[in-house]
Formats: sequence, C-alpha cells, structure tokens
Amino acid sequence: MPGLVVAALVAVASIGVAAIETRQMGHPVIEALVVALILGMVVRLVWTPSEMFVPGIRFASKTLLEIAVVLLGMSIDFALLARAGAALAFAIVVIVAGGLAIGVAIARALGLSPKLAILVATGNAICGNSAIAAVAPVIEGDPHDVASSIAFTAILGVAVVLLLPLLILPLGLTHYQYGVLAGLTVYAVPQVLAAAFPVSALAGDVATLVKLVRVLMLGPVVLFFALWVRRVRMRRETLTGGVARDARLPSLGLLVPWFIVAFVVVAALRAAGVLPSGWVSPARATSTYLTILAMAALGLSADPRAVARAGSRVVAAVTLSLAVLVVLGIAAIAILRIR
Repeated sequence: MPGLVVAALVAVASIGVAAIETRQMGHPVIEALVVALILGMVVRLVWTPSEMFVPGIRFASKTLLEIAVVLLGMSIDFALLARAGAALAFAIVVIVAGGLAIGVAIARALGLSPKLAILVATGNAICGNSAIAAVAPVIEGDPHDVASSIAFTAILGVAVVLLLPLLILPLGLTHYQYGVLAGLTVYAVPQVLAAAFPVSALAGDVATLVKLVRVLMLGPVVLFFALWVRRVRMRRETLTGGVARDARLPSLGLLVPWFIVAFVVVAALRAAGVLPSGWVSPARATSTYLTILAMAALGLSADPRAVARAGSRVVAAVTLSLAVLVVLGIAAIAILRIR
C-alpha cells in the first residue's frame, strides 16, 4: 500500500499538470502519461524508495499496467490491424528477427559477452525487461548481466517517448503509420502507450496492437534459445564423455504472457458483441487512469543514475540497436506501403 499511494500521488499531480495545460493553452502540450513518467523520475532523483515502498511501486508498474492493457481490448478494433494485412505481420516478424540478429552483432562488436549480447538484443527487439527476464534463465545468464541489460531500459525509454513523435512531420507519417512505427520499435509496452496515445487515440490503438503482436514473438524466441542451449549442452556432455542432460524447456507462462491472452479474449468478445458497447467508454477511461498510475510507478522505478552504472558499452549497444530498429521500422512502412 505505501508504494501504491506514492505512485497514486504522482499520478494525480500529473493529471493536475495536464489539466492546467489544457486550461492555459486549450490542450495539454505534454500529456499526463508522459508527465507522470517524467515526474516519477524527478521524484526518484531526490528520493530512493525504501523496501517498504518497493512492492507497491512494482505492483503499479507491472500488474496494474497489464490490467490496463487488457481493458484496452474492449475498445480495440481488430480491423485497424487487418488494414495492413499480411504486410504488417511480415514486417513484425522480419523486424524482430532482424533486430535480434543485428543487436547481437552490434553488442558482440562492442565487446559484450555472448550472453549479455543476447539479453540486450532480445530486450530491444521484443519487449524490454520482460524479454530479458524470460530469456535470462533459459540461457543461464549471469545476474550481473541481467542487471546491466535492464539498467538502461527506463532512461532510454523516456528519451524515445519524447523524441519519436518528432519524426511524424519530417517523415510525413499518418497517425496510423506512426502507431505502426511506435509498436514496431519502442522498447516496452508502457513506453509504447506513452509514446503513442498522446499523439492520438488511433496511433495508440494501432501501436498497442502492433506491440502486443510483437510481444507474442517472445514465445518463439525463448523456445529457440531453450532448444539452442539444450543442443549445446548435450553436445558438450557428449564430447566430454559425460551423461547428456536436457536443458529445461520454458514454461507456457514465459512463452505467452497472460495479459496478451486476456487482451485477445476481451477484444474477441467485444467484436462478437458479447460485451455491450456501453462498457467501452468506462473501460477506456479506467485503462487510461491505470496507465497514468503505471507510468508514475515506472518513473519511480527508473534511477537516471543507472546510466553510469550500466557501462558505456551496454549503453552504446542498446542505443545503436534501437536506432537500427527505428530505421528498419521506417523502411518497412515505406517498402511495404503500410497505410
């Protein structure tokens, strides 16, 4: 409860700032979602939460955000994703696979260890901390490597949230195309919401759908690394004359996160007319407020000083990998003519 209360106070303050912006200028220059993220980080700069606050902050940034995503399924129109057809599905697969391969290559070229390179590339290509946490036990990653690969996530994510919308005008992107770009490139689910919904509801809806399809790629990727580690271990045991032992395969929960399944079920029930249309507006409003609360908690969890602790090579690997993803996303939208 203590951590949840602190996150709620930051969220309420952020909503107040957005309201003042609207009163003074007719519309918020910086949406409450982004304000909550930045304000949370400012608070973290001057105050480090003790153990008493950590569970509530973690609950708000993870569980409440997942519930917010599920509620978004009530208002999502799958036709938005279907408009791009197979082209968008192809782009998601190619960008995840290409981003993963190029990310590993960049990290190795910068001198990172093979396991750390895999963790950094997987987090960038799929879904940030969740992907790192899912792949780490499969490849038997070192705890220090896990911490190093996660450390830069929130800081870089804030930069992307603030800078990515600046590409809309120079590139002549429609809000639909921008939603596709955000969903294809932004690091983690909460950052996708913060980068897209302030632009427009259309951009946010498209970005959410694309991002969740991208997160589904976590299953095949985790399974690939599990089978790869299993094969390497069995070959090593055979060469050394030992007894070959199977590496443990990942659980279903790692392959398919629960909130994505719930999101799809809710969206399907809404499309089938099982859930009444009168529920859409309250569900979206609840999702918005929960997301603002989650952004505040995410900011409280992000220590800007972690950049220094992450190490210059990790920072460079994550930044360059993200730049590659953005270039690949822009190229995919242009080449495949995603409109």
